[in-house]
Amino acid sequence: MPDFRIAHIALDEDTILWRNADVEQERRVAIFDLIEENTFKPVRLVENGHEGPYHLKLAVQDGRLAMAIAQPDEEVLETLILGLARFRRPIREYFAICDSYYQAIRKATAAEIETIDMARRGVHNGAAELLLERLAGKVETDFATARRLFTLICVLHIKG
Repeated sequence: MPDFRIAHIALDEDTILWRNADVEQERRVAIFDLIEENTFKPVRLVENGHEGPYHLKLAVQDGRLAMAIAQPDEEVLETLILGLARFRRPIREYFAICDSYYQAIRKATAAEIETIDMARRGVHNGAAELLLERLAGKVETDFATARRLFTLICVLHIKG
């Protein structure tokens, strides 16, 4: 029976230069939530008879996102390459709003935190929609999976 999902996900640790405790927590939560519930159906692989589940490794190579899709035995079946130029602005905005959010948690009122969190969700949702567009025809996935993948793409862009 087909199992179109990500069973394991890894980030290229060589790509990640630095992350603080807040970012590390975001990474852990995104990975946990992603593994718990996701939809991931690589179109070409399914056409060639691969039914999942899949292992996924994310890396940034030459300014592009590399998504290595493998079988559970780690044999890479396909690597999708997505240009990241259209993600630069959402990633910058997401970092800025997350910084504001983490600062607000420490000293702002509940109403201020809620306002910043709504803005953060808006940026995150817009970026997830963009990722869904970029994956169209390559991977069939759902909105929640795209949101979590965007979080992990952001982790790959932290420069310290």
